[in-house]
Amino acid sequence: MVNDETKGQIGPGLLVLLGVTHTDTEEDVAWLSKKIVQMRIFGDDEGKMNRCVTDVGGNILLISQFTLHASTKKGNRPSFVEAARPELAVPLYERMIAALGRELGQSVKTGVFGADMKVTLLNDGPVTIILDSKNKV
Repeated sequence: MVNDETKGQIGPGLLVLLGVTHTDTEEDVAWLSKKIVQMRIFGDDEGKMNRCVTDVGGNILLISQFTLHASTKKGNRPSFVEAARPELAVPLYERMIAALGRELGQSVKTGVFGADMKVTLLNDGPVTIILDSKNKV
């Protein structure tokens, strides 16, 4: 929710929190979008993680989240110097929306970049996975 208005909402699927750093590129967007959509993290008939989001007819809610790049190494206030400035982050966020939509075969729901959002999640599992395009090897 942004200003008491729901901007993006999905049923079963994935909530993706995207943090963009100043070294991210189009290559990172391409790799992440494929990885996210193809990850087999949904249960099959035997309860094993063998299905991807398209297999279960799910959708994706993509939320920009610069705080994922918080450094807490020093002091008590997080530093966000690794988070990309909006001039870089916004275009990559928009490219991620498009890339995920192509991979998913349907439009991706989103929040509002840079807004103070209230995000609600019902985590079925729970399964929370961190993907870093800098660690793709």
